[in-house]
Amino acid sequence: MSQPAPRPVRRKKPAKPQFTSTILLLEGVLVLFAALTAYGLQVLPAGVIWTVAGIMFVVFVALSRLVTAPGGYIAGSIAQVLVLACGLVIPMMYLLGVVFIALWISAYRLGARIDAERAAYDAEHPDERGPEDARRAH
Repeated sequence: MSQPAPRPVRRKKPAKPQFTSTILLLEGVLVLFAALTAYGLQVLPAGVIWTVAGIMFVVFVALSRLVTAPGGYIAGSIAQVLVLACGLVIPMMYLLGVVFIALWISAYRLGARIDAERAAYDAEHPDERGPEDARRAH
């Protein structure tokens, strides 16, 4: 009696870039909300607030797309200091900066662990091939 063909397993995207990219995008949105707060409190001239916030937003969005590039995770880690530095203008940003640093570290470590566990599972179950692998085999 022959064994049934292994059911195809859909390959998953790596978790670490997904998690860290999401954190960077959320930080970009946080910067915009911080800019609204700074504008409302009139702590700096409006032009300065929106210029800095716009540049920071673009940096965070760009970094979210570049985390897998060489040095991407290092640049993302350095960018965490930008959010913390916003505390110079809005003191509550110190707290939010620390929270996002903790989220960044968690996303990086948890994503790496999930990717390692997936790789170990794939190594232990080489007969389970995803649709991409099946297409390449033909």
